[in-house]
Amino acid sequence: MDKKIKIAVIGSGTMGNGIAHISAQSGFKTLLVDINQLQLDDALLTINSNLDRQLKKNIISSNDKNNTINNITISTKINDCKDMDLIIEAIPEKFSIKSSLFKELDAICKKETIFASNTSSISISNLGNQTNRPDKIIGMHFMNPVPIMKLVEVIKTLHTSIDTVKVITSLAKIMGKTPVECNDYPGFISNRILMPMINEAIFCLEQNVAKKEAIDDIMKLGMSHPMGPLQLADFIGLDICLDIMEVLWSGFNDSKYRPCTLLKTMVSSGLLGKKTGRGFYKYD
Repeated sequence: MDKKIKIAVIGSGTMGNGIAHISAQSGFKTLLVDINQLQLDDALLTINSNLDRQLKKNIISSNDKNNTINNITISTKINDCKDMDLIIEAIPEKFSIKSSLFKELDAICKKETIFASNTSSISISNLGNQTNRPDKIIGMHFMNPVPIMKLVEVIKTLHTSIDTVKVITSLAKIMGKTPVECNDYPGFISNRILMPMINEAIFCLEQNVAKKEAIDDIMKLGMSHPMGPLQLADFIGLDICLDIMEVLWSGFNDSKYRPCTLLKTMVSSGLLGKKTGRGFYKYD
Protein backbone atom coordinates (compact mmCIF):
# COMPACT_ATOMS: atom_id res chain seq x y z
CA MET A 1 0.00 0.00 0.00
CA ASP A 2 1.18 3.50 -0.85
CA LYS A 3 2.31 5.31 2.30
CA LYS A 4 1.28 8.54 0.57
CA ILE A 5 -2.41 7.89 1.17
CA LYS A 6 -3.87 10.51 3.46
CA ILE A 7 -5.73 9.31 6.54
CA ALA A 8 -8.04 11.27 8.81
CA VAL A 9 -9.12 9.99 12.21
CA ILE A 10 -12.24 11.72 13.53
CA GLY A 11 -12.59 11.69 17.30
CA SER A 12 -9.58 12.11 19.58
CA GLY A 13 -10.71 10.14 22.62
CA THR A 14 -9.15 6.91 23.83
CA MET A 15 -9.74 5.00 20.59
CA GLY A 16 -9.20 7.91 18.22
CA ASN A 17 -5.84 8.96 19.62
CA GLY A 18 -4.71 5.34 19.67
CA ILE A 19 -5.64 4.87 16.01
CA ALA A 20 -3.91 8.13 15.06
CA HIS A 21 -0.84 6.95 16.99
CA ILE A 22 -0.43 3.68 15.09
CA SER A 23 -1.37 5.27 11.76
CA ALA A 24 1.35 7.91 12.12
CA GLN A 25 3.82 5.41 13.54
CA SER A 26 3.23 3.24 10.46
CA GLY A 27 4.36 6.09 8.23
CA PHE A 28 1.03 7.61 7.18
CA LYS A 29 0.36 11.34 7.26
CA THR A 30 -2.51 11.45 9.70
CA LEU A 31 -5.03 14.19 10.42
CA LEU A 32 -6.66 13.95 13.86
CA VAL A 33 -9.97 15.82 13.99
CA ASP A 34 -12.15 16.73 16.96
CA ILE A 35 -14.62 19.54 17.62
CA ASN A 36 -12.95 20.08 21.01
CA GLN A 37 -9.48 21.69 20.92
CA LEU A 38 -8.79 20.72 24.54
CA GLN A 39 -9.55 17.11 23.67
CA LEU A 40 -7.07 17.32 20.80
CA ASP A 41 -4.41 18.78 23.09
CA ASP A 42 -4.98 15.96 25.58
CA ALA A 43 -4.79 13.43 22.74
CA LEU A 44 -1.35 14.68 21.69
CA LEU A 45 -0.15 14.45 25.29
CA THR A 46 -1.45 10.87 25.49
CA ILE A 47 0.22 9.90 22.22
CA ASN A 48 3.49 11.44 23.37
CA SER A 49 3.28 9.61 26.70
CA ASN A 50 2.56 6.29 24.98
CA LEU A 51 5.48 6.84 22.60
CA ASP A 52 7.75 7.52 25.58
CA ARG A 53 6.59 4.23 27.09
CA GLN A 54 7.46 2.42 23.86
CA LEU A 55 10.83 4.17 23.80
CA LYS A 56 11.68 3.08 27.34
CA LYS A 57 10.86 -0.52 26.40
CA ASN A 58 13.08 -0.26 23.29
CA ILE A 59 10.09 -0.95 21.05
CA ILE A 60 10.85 2.20 19.06
CA SER A 61 13.80 4.57 18.62
CA SER A 62 13.95 8.31 19.27
CA ASN A 63 13.82 8.81 15.52
CA ASP A 64 10.66 6.67 15.30
CA LYS A 65 9.05 8.80 17.98
CA ASN A 66 9.93 12.06 16.22
CA ASN A 67 8.68 10.76 12.87
CA THR A 68 5.41 9.66 14.45
CA ILE A 69 4.79 13.06 16.03
CA ASN A 70 5.68 14.81 12.77
CA ASN A 71 3.18 12.67 10.88
CA ILE A 72 0.27 13.94 12.98
CA THR A 73 -1.62 17.17 12.41
CA ILE A 74 -4.73 18.24 14.29
CA SER A 75 -7.83 20.20 13.34
CA THR A 76 -11.24 21.17 14.68
CA LYS A 77 -12.66 21.60 11.16
CA ILE A 78 -14.42 18.73 9.42
CA ASN A 79 -13.82 20.41 6.06
CA ASP A 80 -10.13 19.61 6.41
CA CYS A 81 -11.09 15.99 5.66
CA LYS A 82 -12.26 16.75 2.11
CA ASP A 83 -9.05 15.61 0.39
CA MET A 84 -8.43 12.52 2.52
CA ASP A 85 -8.23 9.03 0.99
CA LEU A 86 -9.48 7.27 4.10
CA ILE A 87 -11.59 8.46 7.02
CA ILE A 88 -11.60 6.41 10.23
CA GLU A 89 -14.46 7.48 12.48
CA ALA A 90 -14.02 7.04 16.24
CA ILE A 91 -16.66 9.33 17.75
CA PRO A 92 -19.15 8.46 20.56
CA GLU A 93 -21.14 5.24 20.16
CA LYS A 94 -24.45 6.86 19.18
CA PHE A 95 -26.04 6.19 15.79
CA SER A 96 -27.54 9.67 15.50
CA ILE A 97 -24.12 11.31 15.92
CA LYS A 98 -22.34 8.90 13.58
CA SER A 99 -25.01 9.10 10.88
CA SER A 100 -24.89 12.91 10.88
CA LEU A 101 -21.11 12.77 10.50
CA PHE A 102 -21.29 10.29 7.62
CA LYS A 103 -23.81 12.49 5.79
CA GLU A 104 -21.58 15.52 6.24
CA LEU A 105 -18.47 13.68 5.11
CA ASP A 106 -20.27 12.24 2.09
CA ALA A 107 -21.09 15.76 0.94
CA ILE A 108 -17.53 17.12 1.17
CA CYS A 109 -15.20 14.19 0.45
CA LYS A 110 -14.15 13.00 -2.99
CA LYS A 111 -16.10 10.02 -4.29
CA GLU A 112 -13.10 7.67 -3.97
CA THR A 113 -12.70 8.22 -0.22
CA ILE A 114 -13.31 5.18 1.98
CA PHE A 115 -15.24 5.67 5.22
CA ALA A 116 -14.33 3.22 8.00
CA SER A 117 -16.09 3.17 11.36
CA ASN A 118 -14.47 2.04 14.59
CA THR A 119 -17.92 1.34 16.05
CA SER A 120 -18.03 -1.64 18.37
CA SER A 121 -21.63 -2.60 17.65
CA ILE A 122 -23.61 -0.17 15.45
CA SER A 123 -24.79 -1.40 12.04
CA ILE A 124 -22.28 -0.60 9.30
CA SER A 125 -25.06 -1.09 6.75
CA ASN A 126 -27.17 1.62 8.38
CA LEU A 127 -24.20 3.97 8.40
CA GLY A 128 -23.63 3.22 4.73
CA ASN A 129 -27.25 4.07 3.99
CA GLN A 130 -26.51 7.65 5.07
CA THR A 131 -24.15 8.04 2.10
CA ASN A 132 -24.02 7.71 -1.66
CA ARG A 133 -21.02 5.37 -1.44
CA PRO A 134 -22.19 2.16 0.30
CA ASP A 135 -19.47 0.19 -1.52
CA LYS A 136 -16.84 2.26 0.29
CA ILE A 137 -18.27 1.88 3.79
CA ILE A 138 -16.67 -0.64 6.15
CA GLY A 139 -16.15 -1.37 9.82
CA MET A 140 -12.61 -1.17 11.18
CA HIS A 141 -13.00 -2.09 14.84
CA PHE A 142 -9.76 -1.70 16.79
CA MET A 143 -9.33 -3.08 20.30
CA ASN A 144 -8.32 -1.06 23.35
CA PRO A 145 -5.52 -0.17 23.99
CA VAL A 146 -4.97 0.32 20.27
CA PRO A 147 -1.13 0.49 20.26
CA ILE A 148 -0.96 -2.89 22.03
CA MET A 149 -3.90 -5.07 20.95
CA LYS A 150 -3.33 -6.97 17.71
CA LEU A 151 -6.89 -7.54 16.48
CA VAL A 152 -8.80 -5.41 14.00
CA GLU A 153 -12.32 -6.65 13.33
CA VAL A 154 -13.12 -5.85 9.67
CA ILE A 155 -16.87 -5.67 9.14
CA LYS A 156 -18.26 -5.81 5.62
CA THR A 157 -21.82 -5.16 4.48
CA LEU A 158 -23.66 -6.63 1.50
CA HIS A 159 -22.55 -3.55 -0.45
CA THR A 160 -18.91 -3.26 0.66
CA SER A 161 -16.68 -3.82 -2.37
CA ILE A 162 -13.87 -6.36 -2.51
CA ASP A 163 -11.45 -3.50 -3.22
CA THR A 164 -12.53 -1.69 -0.05
CA VAL A 165 -11.97 -4.83 2.02
CA LYS A 166 -8.53 -5.30 0.45
CA VAL A 167 -7.51 -1.72 1.26
CA ILE A 168 -8.56 -2.00 4.91
CA THR A 169 -7.03 -5.43 5.50
CA SER A 170 -3.78 -4.31 3.89
CA LEU A 171 -3.74 -1.16 5.99
CA ALA A 172 -4.35 -3.12 9.19
CA LYS A 173 -1.40 -5.38 8.40
CA ILE A 174 0.89 -2.40 7.75
CA MET A 175 -0.18 -1.06 11.15
CA GLY A 176 1.01 -4.32 12.70
CA LYS A 177 -2.49 -5.65 13.30
CA THR A 178 -4.20 -8.92 12.41
CA PRO A 179 -7.40 -8.21 10.44
CA VAL A 180 -10.25 -10.70 10.88
CA GLU A 181 -13.27 -10.36 8.61
CA CYS A 182 -16.89 -10.77 9.62
CA ASN A 183 -20.29 -9.79 8.28
CA ASP A 184 -22.46 -6.97 9.55
CA TYR A 185 -24.61 -8.21 12.43
CA PRO A 186 -25.35 -6.45 15.75
CA GLY A 187 -22.25 -6.57 17.93
CA PHE A 188 -20.30 -8.27 15.12
CA ILE A 189 -18.34 -11.14 16.72
CA SER A 190 -16.27 -9.63 19.52
CA ASN A 191 -19.00 -7.83 21.41
CA ARG A 192 -21.77 -10.28 20.56
CA ILE A 193 -19.82 -12.79 22.64
CA LEU A 194 -18.07 -10.53 25.18
CA MET A 195 -20.86 -8.20 26.27
CA PRO A 196 -23.46 -10.85 27.17
CA MET A 197 -20.79 -12.49 29.35
CA ILE A 198 -20.17 -9.18 31.13
CA ASN A 199 -23.92 -8.56 31.41
CA GLU A 200 -24.43 -12.03 32.93
CA ALA A 201 -21.67 -11.36 35.45
CA ILE A 202 -23.52 -8.19 36.47
CA PHE A 203 -26.72 -10.23 36.86
CA CYS A 204 -24.78 -12.59 39.17
CA LEU A 205 -23.72 -9.62 41.29
CA GLU A 206 -27.22 -8.10 41.30
CA GLN A 207 -28.75 -11.41 42.39
CA ASN A 208 -26.11 -11.81 45.13
CA VAL A 209 -24.85 -15.08 43.67
CA ALA A 210 -21.37 -14.02 44.78
CA LYS A 211 -19.30 -10.96 45.62
CA LYS A 212 -17.64 -9.06 42.80
CA GLU A 213 -14.17 -10.35 43.68
CA ALA A 214 -15.40 -13.95 43.60
CA ILE A 215 -17.07 -13.52 40.21
CA ASP A 216 -13.90 -12.06 38.74
CA ASP A 217 -11.63 -14.65 40.41
CA ILE A 218 -13.66 -17.55 39.02
CA MET A 219 -13.27 -16.26 35.46
CA LYS A 220 -9.58 -15.43 35.92
CA LEU A 221 -8.53 -18.62 37.71
CA GLY A 222 -10.99 -21.03 36.14
CA MET A 223 -11.17 -19.73 32.57
CA SER A 224 -7.69 -18.15 32.30
CA HIS A 225 -9.14 -14.72 31.56
CA PRO A 226 -6.48 -12.03 32.22
CA MET A 227 -9.14 -9.82 33.81
CA GLY A 228 -12.48 -10.63 35.40
CA PRO A 229 -15.68 -9.48 33.64
CA LEU A 230 -16.62 -6.85 36.23
CA GLN A 231 -13.16 -5.30 36.28
CA LEU A 232 -13.10 -5.44 32.48
CA ALA A 233 -16.45 -3.65 32.36
CA ASP A 234 -14.96 -0.91 34.54
CA PHE A 235 -12.05 -0.51 32.13
CA ILE A 236 -14.28 -0.49 29.04
CA GLY A 237 -16.73 1.95 30.63
CA LEU A 238 -20.13 0.88 31.92
CA ASP A 239 -21.85 3.39 29.64
CA ILE A 240 -20.23 1.76 26.62
CA CYS A 241 -21.21 -1.69 27.87
CA LEU A 242 -24.81 -0.52 28.21
CA ASP A 243 -24.82 1.08 24.76
CA ILE A 244 -23.64 -2.16 23.19
CA MET A 245 -26.12 -4.30 25.11
CA GLU A 246 -28.94 -2.02 23.97
CA VAL A 247 -27.78 -2.40 20.35
CA LEU A 248 -27.81 -6.19 20.77
CA TRP A 249 -31.21 -6.18 22.46
CA SER A 250 -32.86 -3.99 19.83
CA GLY A 251 -30.99 -5.64 16.95
CA PHE A 252 -31.98 -9.22 17.77
CA ASN A 253 -35.17 -8.58 19.78
CA ASP A 254 -34.11 -11.44 22.03
CA SER A 255 -34.47 -11.28 25.83
CA LYS A 256 -31.10 -12.95 26.34
CA TYR A 257 -29.56 -9.59 25.46
CA ARG A 258 -31.64 -7.62 28.00
CA PRO A 259 -29.32 -5.19 29.83
CA CYS A 260 -29.09 -5.87 33.55
CA THR A 261 -30.99 -3.36 35.70
CA LEU A 262 -27.92 -2.88 37.91
CA LEU A 263 -25.89 -1.88 34.84
CA LYS A 264 -28.51 0.70 33.86
CA THR A 265 -28.71 2.03 37.41
CA MET A 266 -24.95 2.47 37.67
CA VAL A 267 -24.77 4.30 34.35
CA SER A 268 -27.63 6.63 35.29
CA SER A 269 -25.82 7.30 38.59
CA GLY A 270 -22.63 8.30 36.79
CA LEU A 271 -20.65 5.31 38.06
CA LEU A 272 -19.02 4.47 34.76
CA GLY A 273 -15.91 2.64 35.89
CA LYS A 274 -12.26 3.59 35.90
CA LYS A 275 -12.77 6.84 33.95
CA THR A 276 -15.03 8.24 36.69
CA GLY A 277 -13.07 6.76 39.60
CA ARG A 278 -15.78 4.29 40.55
CA GLY A 279 -17.67 1.44 38.95
CA PHE A 280 -17.79 -2.03 40.41
CA TYR A 281 -14.44 -1.13 41.97
CA LYS A 282 -12.98 2.15 43.21
CA TYR A 283 -10.01 3.78 41.48
CA ASP A 284 -7.65 6.52 42.67
